Amino acid sequence: MPSRDPDDAERPVAKDAERPVVEDAERPTSYDSEGPTVHDSERPTAHDAGQPSADDAEGPSGVRGRHRLRVPGDPTRSRWRRPIGTWPAVVLTVGVLVAANVLLAHWDGLLRLVAAVAVSVLLLGVLRWAGGTLADAGLAPGTLGRGARWAAVLAGLVGVVYLAGALLPATRSLFEDRRYDGMTGGELLVRVLVVVPVGTVLVEEIAFRGVLYGLVYRARGTVWATTVSSVLFGLWHVLPSLHLAASKPALTSVFGDSALGSVLAIAGAVLFTAASGVLFCELRRRSGSLLAPMGLHWAVNALGYVVGFLLR
Repeated sequence: MPSRDPDDAERPVAKDAERPVVEDAERPTSYDSEGPTVHDSERPTAHDAGQPSADDAEGPSGVRGRHRLRVPGDPTRSRWRRPIGTWPAVVLTVGVLVAANVLLAHWDGLLRLVAAVAVSVLLLGVLRWAGGTLADAGLAPGTLGRGARWAAVLAGLVGVVYLAGALLPATRSLFEDRRYDGMTGGELLVRVLVVVPVGTVLVEEIAFRGVLYGLVYRARGTVWATTVSSVLFGLWHVLPSLHLAASKPALTSVFGDSALGSVLAIAGAVLFTAASGVLFCELRRRSGSLLAPMGLHWAVNALGYVVGFLLR
């Protein structure tokens, strides 16, 4: 047994207050006063709990980064990004068309063209909001070539029919229209190349054979899509036909100048355009493209102006 150092008795004993205390944060123990300490590598993450982490959150432009978390049912999420049902989209489309019909009937020139383009874009937006695609509107890129070929052939057929009608004395009077009085060649070109394709064909085909047809077709099929589109297309022409009997001498001789004659002329125009709508829908279905009815629609209207102008 070693002997005791005599100096030990003279060494002062360090008091607890004088002993250096190791801070809790520096102690290499894995336990604290409340239980075992969990290291960072062992902590459960938001991903493990089935929740999106801050790194997984999507930013405003679709880039993942540290943004505020969005979880299902978050009331701050925009409701406009949620698709609406087919029939609410149809009702919204009809409401837009009612307003557009009134405005386009009273606007002319550049204002009418801008409004027609705006309405077309708005209606395609409604279709998109309902979960539709360009294919639902007949505007899928893969069908445009086929649709353009159909449009060219149909326009050529209309030109042949109009030429024959203009050459035959019995049908020549059908092209007479008092609205051509005073029209210049330049005005005719603007009407044929700008007003008809943009102010008439674009908005009407996108509305009736594009958006309406596409929406109803998804829900009820071809028959319903054709019926709804064509009936509404006929009603669309009520306002443009208010002075039809007075403008075309051939119709004036049939219906006269009375109020009853005007009503009959309007009813005839609605029935005729509704039947035309059925034909346009069938062209869209068979060709798979909206360009086919667009081509026929443009040819009927624009070449009609050309023949009427030449025969005035």
